[in-house]
Amino acid sequence: MNRIDKKFNELRQQGVCAFMPYVCAGDPTPELTPELFLTFEEAGADLIELGVPFSDPIADGPTIQRASQRALEHRISLIQILDIVKNLRKHSDIPIALMSYYNPIFRMGEEAFCKAAQEVGVDGLIVPDLPPEEAQPLLKAASQYNLATIFLVAPTSSPERMKLVASVSTGFIYCVSVTGVTGARNTLSDEVATMVEELRKHTDKPLCVGFGVSTPEQANQVAQVADGAIVASAIINVAEKHLDDKDKMLASVKQFASELANGTKTDKV
Repeated sequence: MNRIDKKFNELRQQGVCAFMPYVCAGDPTPELTPELFLTFEEAGADLIELGVPFSDPIADGPTIQRASQRALEHRISLIQILDIVKNLRKHSDIPIALMSYYNPIFRMGEEAFCKAAQEVGVDGLIVPDLPPEEAQPLLKAASQYNLATIFLVAPTSSPERMKLVASVSTGFIYCVSVTGVTGARNTLSDEVATMVEELRKHTDKPLCVGFGVSTPEQANQVAQVADGAIVASAIINVAEKHLDDKDKMLASVKQFASELANGTKTDKV
């Protein structure tokens, strides 16, 4: 068991849903990333998804693309991001899922990357452009270093595809709420409950819903059917309103994250 497994066991015993906010490492600056991270924890986050900025983020919509661009303008590297995690571990024991496209991992080497990630305190890996069929080298290395491997399912995934994803996923399974890219949305897709219900037939692993969860009300909807709500673009949108005022940014993000966290902590019906 790593921190992710322990957290979901704890939350299931409590009968509540996890709140997992996202922060893009290096956005708005490398210095502010740790402050945002710790702000999320203070606001009630149960796990945190830490994004590795990439120049061609094919799964991400305009909001996360902007965040990635701001981070890349600071020339932040994967090594620097791992160093951020190392320093954060002096202050926090919250589970961390690192979200990275495959290219940076491949360039470092799967085993070298997993060893370095485990040593600094990363708990899980989300690699949205790596399908299970091509993931054996990473799966082998991640297993060796006790890192969860988190794969994605979508509303269009067939039952056979869900079985495959469930068989290789550890930690939790990332349920994409809509067919498309990340981004805040006005309503939660009606397909979420159906997708989660079908996936439950094939696994008892925790299921977390992301891509479009944007309000406390939507987080509450997710809490009725899934084990976790992942929120990214909506939080970045709040932060972007105060890019030139750190105190206002952190205060507004903390307030919004607290509301989202509260939304997930409703007893399941």
